Amino acid sequence: MTKRLVSPAVTRDVVNRHGFHFKKSLGQNFLIDGNILDKIVTAAELDQQNGALEIGPGIGTLTQELCESARQVVAVEKDNRLLPVLTETLAPYSNVHVHHADVLETDLHELFATWFADMEVSVVANLPYYVTTPIVMKLLEERLPLRHIVVMVQREVAERMAAKPGGKDYGTLSIAVQYYTEPELVCRVPESSFMPAPNVESTVIKLKVRKAPAVQVADEKLFFALVKASFAQRRKTLLNNLQNNLQPKRDKESILAALERAEIEPSRRGETLSLAEYARLADQLLNS
Repeated sequence: MTKRLVSPAVTRDVVNRHGFHFKKSLGQNFLIDGNILDKIVTAAELDQQNGALEIGPGIGTLTQELCESARQVVAVEKDNRLLPVLTETLAPYSNVHVHHADVLETDLHELFATWFADMEVSVVANLPYYVTTPIVMKLLEERLPLRHIVVMVQREVAERMAAKPGGKDYGTLSIAVQYYTEPELVCRVPESSFMPAPNVESTVIKLKVRKAPAVQVADEKLFFALVKASFAQRRKTLLNNLQNNLQPKRDKESILAALERAEIEPSRRGETLSLAEYARLADQLLNS
């Protein structure tokens, strides 16, 4: 393997030689902790039959490790100032393609068809924290041939993704992520593991993508509309939230009838319902 970029000294040298300046607006914090880097790569379970998609490769610190472990790597980088840096740091590898684009505006199905034909893919990334949720939901909702999503995110976001019913962290993000995946918290990451150090604590989370959703529902759009409405005002009861926020609107009688058929008390709050209960209620609302 070529010289690892993960050390503070090597990262600083690359950044200085290229005259690169970090942009806070792009959430640029480069990993300089080799122990954390190894944990990320191990969690991804990469092999020579499958691919790896990285979002926001920076100077290529994680990208190098992915090239060593995966058959094909695609790194999507938005910042054109990093393209010459990546050309240098990834020069030893023939199995990597740097795609200059905003991942949220990228046709991922086309990207996968071009670079990952007949492969399952793991997403492995240190995500920009200001767009973590939109990126994760895009990856899941487009139903790509994914095995795992192993990402570094803000600690509070990781805890919401993995939260169980009944707690303050459990909400719409928890349900959406767990509908598509099985989440597992890998490790916490201190601020000192980055250059420059962010002002938040980070966590590596592994999302094992399910072959089929965790629950079967007759109308997926209604299921997610129900979840969204149930958490509109967390201190309100389920009945109140559904009366005021469910789209399309339902009258109180039809909501109460659906709750009764689903065997769910109207006085419960949204954070107490499991995915199975939401699925049951969504199917009953469809018939109300």
